Amino acid sequence: METIVTLQEFMLHTKNITYVLMVVALIGITGFWLFLTDRDDD
Repeated sequence: METIVTLQEFMLHTKNITYVLMVVALIGITGFWLFLTDRDDD
């Protein structure tokens, strides 16, 4: 595991984690919305 030495490395690391979490949240919200709006045609 790499060690974070400088403030620049720390900021870049946290920004990358934030972007990954935003993508996961958008995919999750989209999937949940499709789950809620899906209707069965019985």
